[in-house]
Amino acid sequence: MMNQDTKQVIILHNPLSPNPTEDERDVLDQAHLVKEALKELGYHSQRMEFNLNIPWFIDGIRKVDPAFIFNLVETVDGRGKLSFMAPAILESRDIRFSGSGSTAMFLTTDKVTTKKILRSEHIATPDWATTSEAIEPAKEYILKPISEDGSVGITDELIYMGNRIEHIPEDWFAEEFIQGREFNVSVLAGTRGPEVLPPAEMRFRNYTEDRPRILGYKAKWDSDSFEYKNTVRSFAFEAKDASLVAELKRISAQCWSAFGLIGYARVDFRISNEGIPYVIEINANPCISPDSGFIAACEQAGLGNTEVIKRIIDDIDRK
Repeated sequence: MMNQDTKQVIILHNPLSPNPTEDERDVLDQAHLVKEALKELGYHSQRMEFNLNIPWFIDGIRKVDPAFIFNLVETVDGRGKLSFMAPAILESRDIRFSGSGSTAMFLTTDKVTTKKILRSEHIATPDWATTSEAIEPAKEYILKPISEDGSVGITDELIYMGNRIEHIPEDWFAEEFIQGREFNVSVLAGTRGPEVLPPAEMRFRNYTEDRPRILGYKAKWDSDSFEYKNTVRSFAFEAKDASLVAELKRISAQCWSAFGLIGYARVDFRISNEGIPYVIEINANPCISPDSGFIAACEQAGLGNTEVIKRIIDDIDRK
């Protein structure tokens, strides 16, 4: 058990590769935001990298004896599918840490497992296939990595008609492509339970009919690309969208409960042309860098960074 009376905090994150990409470097922006907020809350913090040298890692924590760990680990050994290991190790040593536990991290990182649980909870999610034999020829699909976040690996070229998919790579799956609007909904812990923040729509400007409207890697990380410059976040909706926005918030709260999420989370949706919201992803440790969608939603709700981090910290003992 960590010393809860100390004002020392470790901000834990994954190490960067020798030549880090934009999505990798983003974790340092998150760490800086957390550090500044912790300072406002009266904590002293230091960054620490998580790696698979577990005895060294635990020894380093014991030497600091922090009040808690603020967990920002997104990958382990360069793989998103192993991100649950950081909370799992901390749980095994009875070390307090922010955010969701290892079970929620494991379930939400594996997108196919996520979809199976969503179906069991009667929450709509697009059809999917992990083998070409399960593909329906007349449907349109997008190929996705099973366990990577941040739109890693997602490009326009990965959208196919079912009759063109002959093979699904290992650790990938094919998801029915929902033609329609895209939303993300952030959820933050509060004293009265989770607060669903204002939903955001990702709007695709100047897109021709033949260009897929998806939030791929370029739209998120390549600032020189057409996709980045023409994909904008909006919190402004017409009156006719009121029922849709309410339904997105209801489903997001249901996802929080179904997956046992803690601290903060984000739920991503595609809306079919018939107006049906489909959950396409649940992120149990969404990006919280200053320019992230999560922080934008917090600002829209009138919440500053310090209040956001305080709420995440206050939810630690709900595990």
